[in-house]
Amino acid sequence: MAKISKKRKEALAKVDADKLYGLEEAMALVKEVNCAKFDASVDLHIRLGVDPRKADQAIRGTVNLPNGTGKTKTVLVLCTPDKEKEAMDAGADYAGLDEYVQKVQQGWTDVDVVIATPNVMAQVGKIGRILGPRGLMPNPKTGTVTQDVATAVGDVKGGKIAFRVDKYGIIHSAVGRVSFSAEKLKENANELLTTVAKMKPSSAKGIYMKSIAVASTMSPGIKIDPKEIKL
Repeated sequence: MAKISKKRKEALAKVDADKLYGLEEAMALVKEVNCAKFDASVDLHIRLGVDPRKADQAIRGTVNLPNGTGKTKTVLVLCTPDKEKEAMDAGADYAGLDEYVQKVQQGWTDVDVVIATPNVMAQVGKIGRILGPRGLMPNPKTGTVTQDVATAVGDVKGGKIAFRVDKYGIIHSAVGRVSFSAEKLKENANELLTTVAKMKPSSAKGIYMKSIAVASTMSPGIKIDPKEIKL
C-alpha cells in the first residue's frame, strides 16, 4: 500500500469529508490544501440526476468563464483558403484544411480545440474517428462549427469552455488554476454551475444536482452544497 506523504496528510486533515462547504469557502480551501508544486488545475465535478443514454438528458454545452481558464488553448481552424487569414488574425494557432486533415490522419492531435466551417465538414468527417474520442470533433452545439471563425477563436482564447456529462452522469470541468484568487475561482465556478442548472431537462426526475465537489490536480476533494447554486 502506498504511503501518504506528510503534506497530503496535512491537506486531508484540513478537509471535513462530511461537510458541505459554501462556494466561496470551498474555493479558498482548495487553494490551501493544494499539494502540487506547479500551478495545478482546479476542477469541478458535478454529479447530475440524469440518464446520459437518453438524448434529451445527455447534457452538453459551453460557458464563457469570466476570468478565463488560466491556460492558453491551442486552436486549429479547418477551413477553406478564404477563411485562413480571418482565423489567424483572430488568434488561431493553425488554419487550413487538406494539410491538417492529413496530419491528423497521421496521428497529430497536438491542439486543445478544433473549429471548422460548415462547408468543410465532409472532409472533417474523415478524421472524426480520431478527433471524437479526444473530445476534439467540431460540433454546432458547442459553437465549433461556424462560418464566423473569428468570433469562435476569440471566444476560445478568451475563456470559453465546452462541457458534457459522461456515461456516469458526471460533468468534469476545469474552472481555473490554484494561482487564481478564491474570488475568481468562485466567479468561474458559479458561471458553470448556473449554466448547468439552467439546462435541467424536463424529463429528468428527482434531484438534478446530486453532488458537487472541487479539487485541484493533487488535492483532496471538497464537497460543495448544491443549495449554493442560485438561478
